[in-house]
Amino acid sequence: MMRTVKLAPALKQQMYKHAASDRRLEVCGLLGGTDMVPETYYPITNIAEDQTQRYLMDPEDQIQAFRLMREANQTLCGIFHSHPSSPAAPSTIDKELAAYPDVIYYIASLLNNGPDLQAYYYNGRDFEQVALY
Repeated sequence: MMRTVKLAPALKQQMYKHAASDRRLEVCGLLGGTDMVPETYYPITNIAEDQTQRYLMDPEDQIQAFRLMREANQTLCGIFHSHPSSPAAPSTIDKELAAYPDVIYYIASLLNNGPDLQAYYYNGRDFEQVALY
């Protein structure tokens, strides 16, 4: 049975806006919420050397986002990044660097005037596509 997740239109818009802020580069962020339901999007600075092909979250931004989540009684329930020139599916690099099992990974592709937003559950070994509403 396929997992499902509902993402509020306002959160999708925040993620799309962040992805479109520089369509040449990957952007990234975290989603905090309660009971694994995303409520807040926290943009994180991408500090990867080659931001056209990968993302690496700024540790200070991550710490700040986790602090804000804690203050709002939220937990991490999503990781977001964009793919400027590839489909909205986990890349080989995404698979190698995935580090948070039991979290939904959201990927927005900007191909074909996107964004095309897809969601994937990471079980610690592999990604499974999630129905996104």
